[in-house]
Order: sequence, then C-alpha cells, then structure tokens
Amino acid sequence: MKLLTAFFADLAIGDPEWIPTPHPVVLIGKAITKTKNTIIKVIYEDRFQDVLEKRKLREPDKEVIGGGLLHLAVVGGAYLVTDWIVKGAKAIHPRLGDLTETFLLYQCLASKCLAEESEKVCVKLEEGDLPGARTQIGYLVGRDTACLNEEEIAKAAIETVAENTSDGVIAPMFYGAIGGAPLAMAYKAVNTLDSMVGYKNDENIYLGRVSAKADDIWNLIPARISAFAMMAAAKLSDLDASNAFRIFKRDRYNHLSPNSAQTESVAAGALHIQLGGTHDYFGKPVEKPTIGDKDREAEPEDIRKANKLMYGAAVVTMGVIVLMKLIGWLRNSDK
Repeated sequence: MKLLTAFFADLAIGDPEWIPTPHPVVLIGKAITKTKNTIIKVIYEDRFQDVLEKRKLREPDKEVIGGGLLHLAVVGGAYLVTDWIVKGAKAIHPRLGDLTETFLLYQCLASKCLAEESEKVCVKLEEGDLPGARTQIGYLVGRDTACLNEEEIAKAAIETVAENTSDGVIAPMFYGAIGGAPLAMAYKAVNTLDSMVGYKNDENIYLGRVSAKADDIWNLIPARISAFAMMAAAKLSDLDASNAFRIFKRDRYNHLSPNSAQTESVAAGALHIQLGGTHDYFGKPVEKPTIGDKDREAEPEDIRKANKLMYGAAVVTMGVIVLMKLIGWLRNSDK
C-alpha cells in the first residue's frame, strides 16, 4: 500500500536535506507568488506595493475574482501536474509509477518535520534561551513573537502542533487515501495558499478570500477526524482523554476558523492548559476566544506531549485507513 509506505517513510526520515528534488510545497509557493503578482499586475498595471505607495483606489471585486482564479490555477495545476508525473512514470513501468506516487505521498506528510521543529522550541525554552525560542517559534507561526514570554511560546508551539496534526498529517493522509498523490498534492496547494494569501491583512484581504474559505471547506472532515484520533491517542498515552472530550465539546468552535479549535481543544483538555486568546498579527491585535481551562501554566514539556498526541493520532488514523482498505479488498475478493 503506497500510502502506508509513505507514512512509514515520513516517520523514519521526515524531510532530510539530502533529498535532491525541491520540496513540492516550495514549488507550489513559487507558483503562488508568480501567479499572484501576475494577477495584481493585470488588475492595477502595477505591483501591489506600488499600488499602496501611489494610493491607488482598490478594486475589491476584481481582487476577489483574481483570488478565485489564483486558487483554481494553483490547486488545479498541482493536481494535474502530479497526475501527469504519476501516469508518465507508470507508462515507463508500473513499479516506477508506484514508487513515484509513494514518494509524492511521502512528500505531502509532515509528522516528523513538525515534531522536530517544535522540539527545537522546547529545547530553547529548557535552556533558558528566550530570544532563541522566540526566533524558533517565529518559523512556525504567523503571529508576532518578539514580546512572547516562556509560557506564550510554549502555547504557540502546542497550538501549532495541534492545528498541524490535521493540516500537515491527517488531512494529506485522508485525501491520499481517497485520491492518491494527485488529490493529496491538491490539498497541499490549498493549505499553502491559505498560509500565503489567506491572512486578512491589507494585501490579501480580498485576494485571499477564496483561498481562506476553500481551506476551511477542505479541512472540515479531516479536522474532526484528527480531533477524535487525538482523543484516542490521549487514552493510549495516559493523558486525560475524558477531559479532552469535555473541552472538545465545549470549546471546539472557539476560534476564528471553524476547524482549528477542533484539535486545539483536544490538546488543551488532554494537557489541562488554556490555549487561544488575543495575539498580534502583522502589528495588529487579533482577538480570539480562549480554549480550555487554565488548570496550570503551559510548560516546555507540554510541547513533547502535544507531539505524542500528534504521532498517536497519525498511527490511529493510518490504522483505520488500512483496516478499511483491507475490508474493501476482502469484499472484492469474495465476489
């Protein structure tokens, strides 16, 4: 099973620098930047920065339509290019096709990379290196990190791990199980678009509207699967699964996104900490409700516990996928 092999490859080696090919997300990011700049140029006959400096009148409707075209071009392109690569490899030899699709599926998963990057934050906090921890967490979050204290940094890392349990691990597995590498890569394009243009800042408030809404839709099912898989992982990890379920029921919509609090509420409940709240993004405070009860302050070790939840949820989800595939194979063999 290609997805299972990709899953074990991600657990074992993550995203090492020695892989010679550029990561698909990097290529998707470059495609987004080029397409976005072209769309802005078509609308305003200028770069966006020049639009602001010259105080040109914004055209929200055109930007929203342009953002929709951006989304269709990048997501559709990711799907079609991946499909073309896999089919081309299969035309040469079926096994080459299987290996190619397995490799592309592996590139869509990010469990080990997520754990390693959050672990770096944990180590900096344990060493008492607050500036280093702020720098390290800045690679993982979009909020301003210059003034975060130790607990706020730990909470930011936990929130990132919890949210990306869905975005970076379970959702690619889900779409990979349904539609193979092409659909998994299309999801990665959706997710990358949201992270690059989905923010409600001056530049992307109109252009990124379609991408932000599409990301919410694509993640509706995976986020909820991730939440229940994390509860199962909490039970298996001797964390508080019952409190995770209680906080999930109460706070799963305590976020500006309909999906992020699904997993963050489970993490908050399992760890008996409070997440969420108001943070600064691009120099402006963004008000968010809190998630969970502040039974105690978040600690660096909680980052490792969040990673245990992430890994456990991935194993549980992969087990369910394999079981469903096996049941389907047995039913077909009986016919």
